[in-house]
Amino acid sequence: MSRIGKKPIQIPAGVTLEVKAGNVVSVKGPKGSLEQVVDQDITVAVEENVVTLSRPTEQKRHKAMHGLYRALIQNMIVGVTEGYSKEMELVGVGYKAVTKGQILEMNLGYSHSIFMEIPAEVKVEAESAKGKSPIVKLASHDKQLLGQVCAKIRSLRPVEPYKGKGIKFVGEVIRRKAGKTAAK
Repeated sequence: MSRIGKKPIQIPAGVTLEVKAGNVVSVKGPKGSLEQVVDQDITVAVEENVVTLSRPTEQKRHKAMHGLYRALIQNMIVGVTEGYSKEMELVGVGYKAVTKGQILEMNLGYSHSIFMEIPAEVKVEAESAKGKSPIVKLASHDKQLLGQVCAKIRSLRPVEPYKGKGIKFVGEVIRRKAGKTAAK
């Protein structure tokens, strides 16, 4: 992890990064703003358009936090400039997804529809094409929040290994199992 922590982070044009009191790193860009509290042992230095992080000792804990906070700050900078997006596929007969503002309505084979309110920072869009599985597209500038929302949606109907039904990411490979063989 320490090799990652030593790499400097370039701040692109249009992005402002400042370190506030209490070791709080604030990043503002065209897509939004994010804040992250950095551990007191890790020092964040901003010089011109380069951010560097340093640790006080070579302890395993300090090395791990050094790489962690460097990666979190890098993700914040990428998020406010480019943003992150994920696509989820609903595989199963009769599975549907419809969006109404920030509310995602899904039919996942249960006796009732599932309504899920998506946070305002995440843009949600559902598309259905005839003969294809419905796809839910999520986009946000906050990578952590996006992953958390995707995990919550996926937990509603995890993919099962026998028929491959459930909610999965587009392009994800599901390890399939063979079912019981028929008796003679």
